[in-house]
Amino acid sequence: MSDIILIDGDIVNFLPPFGKAIVVPIPGQMKAGGKASVQGKNVCIDGDEKNVSVPGCMYTAPPYTIPGTGTLKIGSLAGDQKAKKMKDGGKPVLLKGKQFNAVFEVMSPATMPPPAGTPDSTPKYNGKGMFVSTNLKWKAS
Repeated sequence: MSDIILIDGDIVNFLPPFGKAIVVPIPGQMKAGGKASVQGKNVCIDGDEKNVSVPGCMYTAPPYTIPGTGTLKIGSLAGDQKAKKMKDGGKPVLLKGKQFNAVFEVMSPATMPPPAGTPDSTPKYNGKGMFVSTNLKWKAS
């Protein structure tokens, strides 16, 4: 089944639930590594997703209700987000697909309210996200 091709500058949206943590996500942006272009912008290829990093996102994870911060990243793509037929430079072109697996890496842990003040000891949380493409016309499979 064909789907929208991701291009340079497409938006990466992360969903707020990350297990027991609730993240206040900041959208990320794709940086395309492909040589081919659509609408005058290079296409995204397998591996470009690894360069998405959105630092400075706040989170809480009850009972740690005083917010901490961390970085959102794409953990892995879903099977419907890599083209099976279309390649650029030998790598599959990336597609919008449904949802990818996301990771929230804690940088400054959320804490319990005083007097406890105990910090969250979980180093990372897993969640989901999706792409929003400015390409509304060109598809691949």
